[in-house]
Amino acid sequence: MDGQSLDGPGRAGRVRRLVARLALLVLAAAALYQGLWAQFAPRSFFYDFPAGLTWVAGDGPYNEHLVRDVGGLVNGLGAMAVVAALWMSAPLLVANAVAWTVYAVPHFVYHVNHPLAETSMQRWNVVVLTSEVVLPLLGLLGIGTLSRRRHARMLEGR
Repeated sequence: MDGQSLDGPGRAGRVRRLVARLALLVLAAAALYQGLWAQFAPRSFFYDFPAGLTWVAGDGPYNEHLVRDVGGLVNGLGAMAVVAALWMSAPLLVANAVAWTVYAVPHFVYHVNHPLAETSMQRWNVVVLTSEVVLPLLGLLGIGTLSRRRHARMLEGR
C-alpha cells in the first residue's frame, strides 16, 4: 500500500494533485499581477486597474501608502500560494486556504455590496472575486494525495 494516495492508487491521486497545483498557481499569478503592479506602480494601479478600467479610483482619493501596502499584502498571499503549490504539504495547503479565505470573503462581500457601474464589468468582477475564494479551496485537494504511510505518521504525531 505504500506510495498509494489516500484517494486510491495512481491516476486519481495524480489528478487531484494536478488540479490543486494548477489552482494555486493560477491564484498566485493573479495575485502577483495585482500585487506587483500596486506595490511598484501605485498611481498607475489606482487609476488604471484592471487593464485601464479604473475600478479602484472610483472609491476615493489616491493614497500611495495604502495602495503599496495592499500590493505587498496581496504579493504575500501570492507567494504563499506558490510555496503551497511547490511543497503540497497539508499544513501549507490549509494555511494558504485560511489566509486567502480571510482576505477574499470580505473582499467579495464588499464588491457585491458596492457594484461597479457597468453591469458587464461587475459580472467579471464577481467571477474573479469568486475565484479568489474557490481556487484556494481547490488547493486543498492536494491534501488527499498523501501516502497511507505518511498519513499514519502524521496521525501518530511523528
